[in-house]
Amino acid sequence: MHGKVVAVIGDSTFLHSGITGLLDIVYNKGFTTTIILDNSTTAMTGHQDHPASGRTLSKEPTHPVDLAALAKALGINRVVVADPFDLDNLKNIIKEEAEAREPSVIIVKKPCALLVKERALPYIIDKETCINCKKCMKLGCPALTAGPETVVVNNTLCAGCGLCCQLCPTGALKKEGEFIG
Repeated sequence: MHGKVVAVIGDSTFLHSGITGLLDIVYNKGFTTTIILDNSTTAMTGHQDHPASGRTLSKEPTHPVDLAALAKALGINRVVVADPFDLDNLKNIIKEEAEAREPSVIIVKKPCALLVKERALPYIIDKETCINCKKCMKLGCPALTAGPETVVVNNTLCAGCGLCCQLCPTGALKKEGEFIG
């Protein structure tokens, strides 16, 4: 659609300076799709809590802002909460919402990988299966680097999210412990 805008904003930034922009989109009858990246922290400045985290800055429990309810209260009728690690589903949701003739909000919700207490097993490369197509590299994951013959996974940086596996056409990326060879 000509003129459709897709905006991406973090949860903390949305709460501190994005609400008025979303309100203006509704008021002016815009068609913008806003994607809110909800990791329940202010990651860019040191993982401080914010109004949607459910904790004050001194870590006391408090009433968390419900981002979906807030978007609806501002007048957004199309609000979808999605798992950012389900790439196929997320791609379909973004396509559908971007084609809508009204404003919409997509909230992708997952805890910050740096704050997850129980870390998933990292992924490894099956060097026999990897064709070095580098499709997994499109993620921009800091754990993946291009090697001369295969992509290389730095298992100290790998959070075990599995996004790379969803992009690998040969199934060369496997969870540590699943690979036999």
